[in-house]
Amino acid sequence: MQIIINILWVVAAFWAMEFVAWFAHKYVMHTFAWELHVDHHQPTGKFFQKNDWFALIFAIPSWLNMMFGVMNGFDFRFYIGLGILFYGIAYVTVHEVIIHNRWGNRDKIKHWYFQGLARAHFAHHKHKEKEDGECFGMLIVPLNFFKRPVNSDQ
Repeated sequence: MQIIINILWVVAAFWAMEFVAWFAHKYVMHTFAWELHVDHHQPTGKFFQKNDWFALIFAIPSWLNMMFGVMNGFDFRFYIGLGILFYGIAYVTVHEVIIHNRWGNRDKIKHWYFQGLARAHFAHHKHKEKEDGECFGMLIVPLNFFKRPVNSDQ
């Protein structure tokens, strides 16, 4: 029974992170932390972006939960930290590898789900400034983005 509860902690933390990511993107990255996020919307051509600091910042709660969970006999905090870690891995994979092709090692996006995510993300990137953005989510986006054909090869 305990293993099922631990798995539920991981799954709940993973999906809670989708909301946290949406909230942080909309109310932190596009407001007072815009200076760190701006080069994601206005690329500089450099491989590393100031925006990459967010990956390290968001790794802190995962690390702290896992550390305190281990210090307390692998309690629920460890599994919450694991869920946050898995979300971070999914985010990097979807955002950096699949959508932005940051390492330049993929062809066009062919899967309908990733096409929808890419459409939503590129709709967000139409705006180069911090105002007037739309669709701040990553893995869950409005259904209308799954209905149109891909017309961007980014």
